[in-house]
Amino acid sequence: MTRQHARRAIIVLEAPWELDDKDANLTSVLPFIEGVAKFAGDTEVLHANFYDKSSFGYALKCLCKVHYQNAIVYIAAHGWKGRVGTVPLRDLLKGIAEVSKACNITGVLLGSCFGGECSQTMEEGLKASNLRWCAGYASSSWWLEGTLIDCSILAKMASIRKSSYRRQDRMIGHFADAIAQFAPTYPIGEDLDDEAVTMQDSLQFVVQTDGKGQLPQNVSEEVFGRRREFLLDDDEDDDDEEDDD
Repeated sequence: MTRQHARRAIIVLEAPWELDDKDANLTSVLPFIEGVAKFAGDTEVLHANFYDKSSFGYALKCLCKVHYQNAIVYIAAHGWKGRVGTVPLRDLLKGIAEVSKACNITGVLLGSCFGGECSQTMEEGLKASNLRWCAGYASSSWWLEGTLIDCSILAKMASIRKSSYRRQDRMIGHFADAIAQFAPTYPIGEDLDDEAVTMQDSLQFVVQTDGKGQLPQNVSEEVFGRRREFLLDDDEDDDDEEDDD
């Protein structure tokens, strides 16, 4: 019997968190992402653990077997000095780029500390691939707070139309909408000196619009600028409602 698949997918590649010395692989983002998929509808969640470069490649191969209308890779792991888990970020993005067309992977979300520290690596990972965006944190990211932000980004980006990838302003608008409910000046983690870092100083967005000759660009400032515009528009709408009363 032929199995029927949803049109969209969130591909979760997760490394053990070991948040304390008794965390025997108990902590996982999976329940959160399954909730996102149920909320978004018509979305499959594919999940596998990885421990090193070899197991990451094997997990990616096992999960990327269907051509979806829209698929997103969510890498959930500790990060440090250009690595996610024990694997160099450059290698992870290269592996995803190689299968991005076959599975129609459009974006990568790095749910790891310091995953977005070097946006140049993120930009290089998008070049000559089917990938249209990558996002990550330039600082450490507190586990629960970061996971909730990630869920909002995944819910939004899993449901956008293909035409959005042709226009950078639409991509920026979708990201801004995804983070609009979170305070940009609220600390999300710490830098290498253990100083608090706000969401707007940590969260990085790189976009590569669809079309020949398009190159990846860091649009983080534009995303947070658009977010402020959203809030101003909401305030004006509230004022209008009060005047009508």
